[in-house]
Amino acid sequence: MSAVHQLFIEPFATYAFMQRALAGAWMLSLSACPVGVFLMLRRMSLTGDAMSHAILPGVALGFLFFGLELIPMTIGGLLAGVIVAAAAGAVSRLTIQKEDASLAAFYLISLAAGVLIVSMRGSNLDLMHVLFGTVLALDNASLWLIGSVSGTTILLLVLLWRALVAECLDPVFLRSVSRLGPIAHFIFLGLVVLNLVSGFQALGTLLVVGLMMLPAAAARFWCTRIKPMCALATLFGALSSAAGLLFSFHAGAPSGPAIILCAGTLYLVSLIAGPRGLVATHKRPTSHRVA
Repeated sequence: MSAVHQLFIEPFATYAFMQRALAGAWMLSLSACPVGVFLMLRRMSLTGDAMSHAILPGVALGFLFFGLELIPMTIGGLLAGVIVAAAAGAVSRLTIQKEDASLAAFYLISLAAGVLIVSMRGSNLDLMHVLFGTVLALDNASLWLIGSVSGTTILLLVLLWRALVAECLDPVFLRSVSRLGPIAHFIFLGLVVLNLVSGFQALGTLLVVGLMMLPAAAARFWCTRIKPMCALATLFGALSSAAGLLFSFHAGAPSGPAIILCAGTLYLVSLIAGPRGLVATHKRPTSHRVA
């Protein structure tokens, strides 16, 4: 029993930085994982990845002028995400190019620009901080930001639940019976950007989308209904966060990548062993009929 306590309980019970890291990761899981479920059901999984890169120039500009200050970097990331999303949508409506292609072009430009901006002032350590985060260095201001975004996200998901579900299943029908379709869509995109921005301090602009999408993709192999899928994705995110932090603490590994690798492990297990995974899908009942 003492060995179990030492491995799983003591790091969180003894060290304040581990407690703050776990609290931040769990609050992020509470909001980002349900958002990831809707991204997946809308077939917009790669949009989340593109947007996580798109916020980088804004974060980098905040760093360039104010250093590693939370509020300027957060505001910069939020503005950059909104600008890229609006620009990609405008290009797809005004030209022959589809939205996925324009979004890919803008996020590649954003990624390169962000890395260049950070490199102009900071060191390689600063660049690693922006790209991969420092979940073990979360302070009270970071926890307040993540908690505020988490609460806002949950409230808006509850209020817009029916519209979001309807848009996943039949967006044409939703537009024909309600004017909430476009409003819900833009609010949802705003929630995606908000969660990516709030999570970059913990997991960086490159890895934060992993906590948003991997638990959601894993939950898809276990559930068919959206509410249980969101709940299970949140649970997977929380388990991945705790397991990744413990692995990082005991093995001396980087905490952000450890959390995402734990989420990836849960995804692979679900892919193989879930009720809708590879084993169950390819298992065929034996026929007893006689020709």
